[in-house]
Amino acid sequence: MGIFSRILVATDFSPASAPAVAEAVKLAREARAELLLVHVYEPPGAASFGGYIPSANLYDEIEQALRMGAEKSLEPLAEDARKQGVKATARVLRGVAHSAITEAAAADGADLIVLGTHGRSGLSRFLLGSVAQKIIATAPCPVMTVHPPEGSKSGAGKGRVRKPKRGGS
Repeated sequence: MGIFSRILVATDFSPASAPAVAEAVKLAREARAELLLVHVYEPPGAASFGGYIPSANLYDEIEQALRMGAEKSLEPLAEDARKQGVKATARVLRGVAHSAITEAAAADGADLIVLGTHGRSGLSRFLLGSVAQKIIATAPCPVMTVHPPEGSKSGAGKGRVRKPKRGGS
């Protein structure tokens, strides 16, 4: 068993998160660690409907569709990790991304969180905030960020890995 026994990798299914998932699978395989793949969705709010308040049934249907779509996209990632010899579990979480990820890491005893970054900088990063920054600041364990490859806007490809940053209080 390596330094890590349980690794959590979060994905938003964007091209920028693909290198992070690949890196987490590689680390889990090398360390013989368990891998927890997570995706967080935020339930739709009134703003999502332009101020219109949908019926409870419609709201439930929309939320169920969000969850089912995420599960359908997440499970193949876990299956791919399993084919590479990694004990992998997929879990869809509901809530605000940075909070749900750090709570899951704490609850599941993760030794490492792996995240992809979108490579935003300047004003867009300031205005949008950075989920990765919030996770690094509040994580109960080290956080490794995997950046998109140099010169890539989409994030496709291998990516650059930054060493784990210590999270926590």
